[in-house]
Amino acid sequence: MTKPYADMTKNELASELAALRSRYEDFKAAGLSLDMSRGKPDADQLDLTEDMLGLISKSADCFSEGGVDCRNYGLPDGLPETKRLFAELLEVKPENIIVGGNSSLNLMYDAVARAMLYGVVGSERPWCRDKVKFLCPVPGYDRHFAICESLGIEMINIDMTPDGPDMDEVERIAASDPAVRGIWCVPKYSNPQGITCSPDTVRRLARMKTAAPDFRIFWDNAYLVHDFYDEGDFLLNLYNECLAVGNEDRVFEFASTSKISFPGAGVAALCASPANIKQIMSVVTIQTICFDKLNMLRHTRLFKTADDIRRHMRRHAELLRPKFELVLEILDRELTPAGIGEWIPPRGGYFISLDLPDGTARRTYDLCAAAGVKLTPVGATFPYRRDPHDRNLRIAPSYPPLKELKAAAEILCVCAKIAWIEQNAEK
Repeated sequence: MTKPYADMTKNELASELAALRSRYEDFKAAGLSLDMSRGKPDADQLDLTEDMLGLISKSADCFSEGGVDCRNYGLPDGLPETKRLFAELLEVKPENIIVGGNSSLNLMYDAVARAMLYGVVGSERPWCRDKVKFLCPVPGYDRHFAICESLGIEMINIDMTPDGPDMDEVERIAASDPAVRGIWCVPKYSNPQGITCSPDTVRRLARMKTAAPDFRIFWDNAYLVHDFYDEGDFLLNLYNECLAVGNEDRVFEFASTSKISFPGAGVAALCASPANIKQIMSVVTIQTICFDKLNMLRHTRLFKTADDIRRHMRRHAELLRPKFELVLEILDRELTPAGIGEWIPPRGGYFISLDLPDGTARRTYDLCAAAGVKLTPVGATFPYRRDPHDRNLRIAPSYPPLKELKAAAEILCVCAKIAWIEQNAEK
């Protein structure tokens, strides 16, 4: 095949389809079981943090730098040294930090549920008393959308641009509709496209007019240190920008060590204004006596500074970068000559977002599944699991070994090409 599919004759397409189906049947016959559905670290990445497991082995190891016995109750907002570590990482003050359990997703869900039940600083009443809408950049993170759907919050699609969410639309809707109370953002290496918000986008989010006086930006900074290359993307500090223009209550920022240490046993943090922190803690202290301080202690003993974390993440990059480069090379080799598919080569994060020609993502997904390749379900990157164009697939290269990843990416490309020819051969 030497020319784009769109330029081929019917006979040429028929010949190409026959060759692709032969390749596809060979893959099916191999009985493969390959998983690119979720952004999980592989075992080699988890082993990088193995030393953490031995840092607490006896009672004498259980005391914080201030002498707190971490086996016992107390400090519901987190260990001071862990707050200091996250503050350094997020470039804020320790008093802006609450340290929670292992999951930033848990903190995000609680933040939205708390707003529904109690409101936030600046609310006249709990959000659940009114119609509530959220702005949702698409394609985006399926678990953000699941939170909204589970709590009855209406979601409004906002297209992503190379600079982040389409700020003209964000500003227009937020300024005109008082029911719009929030926006989701993965600001650095977005899930799934790998886009980092530009400084102008961050400034506009901080300064924009909102019809709702209690509007909140849910800033899911999941990949703040997850660069593939020494020169990572620059992300302007949203909290400090909000503070500078008198909107410091506007932002809830979330981070965790889930893809730094152990995803199931990391530490999560919430960054917010002092007024927000006070209101949040008034509810948190009813929910729990305290979070797991022993785990906080393990993390701050292994990672004493933000630079320690950055050095550690360079080791992660050495394992992740070849996987992403392999998938990108296969996409370029297989799909670019055919003239189908668009993607942005990410410089960090955990995903590649593949936009196929309209109307072919579902068929591609089904073909992949039948050949033993598991992908994120079609539509998952959109609210209500509805991709209006049936074109987006999220690829997660991190977990499979390189050999399996190569086969999975090749099968995906073969399936995408079959789906296009089936759709277009008779036109």
